[in-house]
Amino acid sequence: MSTVQIDNAPQLPFTARLISFKANNRRHFIGGSDARIIMGEDEDKLVRLWKEKRGEVEPEDLSDNLIVQLGTITEVLNRAWYQRSTGQTVKDIQKRVRHPAHKWMAATLDGIVEQTGAVFEAKFMLPWAFTEEAAAEKHMAQLQHNMWVVAARSSVLSIITGGGKWVEIKVHADPLYQHLLLTAEKKFWRCVQSGERPVLFNIETPRPRLEATKVVDMAPSNLWAEFAASYLRTKEAHGEHELAKAELKKLVPDDAKEATGHGIKAKRSKAGAISFDALPVEAVNAPVQ
Repeated sequence: MSTVQIDNAPQLPFTARLISFKANNRRHFIGGSDARIIMGEDEDKLVRLWKEKRGEVEPEDLSDNLIVQLGTITEVLNRAWYQRSTGQTVKDIQKRVRHPAHKWMAATLDGIVEQTGAVFEAKFMLPWAFTEEAAAEKHMAQLQHNMWVVAARSSVLSIITGGGKWVEIKVHADPLYQHLLLTAEKKFWRCVQSGERPVLFNIETPRPRLEATKVVDMAPSNLWAEFAASYLRTKEAHGEHELAKAELKKLVPDDAKEATGHGIKAKRSKAGAISFDALPVEAVNAPVQ
């Protein structure tokens, strides 16, 4: 990639300068990537973010962070691949949006899916130990933050992995998660304004709810095989059992509290519900008085 020379000083490549420009403009609001740090468990990163927002330290230089650079350089390809694979259109690319009420909340969007209004987020992730659940959990704070800012009800993670795999993950807005997120972000922003050093908020966030899209082959599972056989073996008997219960209930007189005979006892609750129990063998064989 070519560079531009000004006053004999080498300039950063365009993508790196773009990241640096964005970082310098992030001082005055909390963005989606900040949300992940605020909801995280790394106190050093939290304190550094606080200092950056207060202008006490320069934003971290990410020009030598290969993963960040790969994410930036593959964003156009990621978006194009998503549109080609899904038939959806992404608009409002790199649009800056502020929350209408909380002016310190903002989002720089990778885009909005035009047909659904979902927040679009493009990511590059390494393939080692990659799972959709882990990916959703890693980026959940950013997704929920951005959905909150633009009042979206859903979001899409479009992920390219270093293993040459593309993954789409759909995540819905979670009111409980967003409430906890907003609480933590408010506390952090008060620290920015007051100068009070922040501490980890230790908020236990709900597990991400993913849209079920997989078709899974459970044939290799021995436990699945065991319970599947039991299910098939008892399915017909279960149906007969439920039918017999329904018919027996019809035979219990309306004014009967209990009804017994042929090895079973029916009992009517105060609410009128009828339940059945099998009588002990000795009770079944006992002579009628």
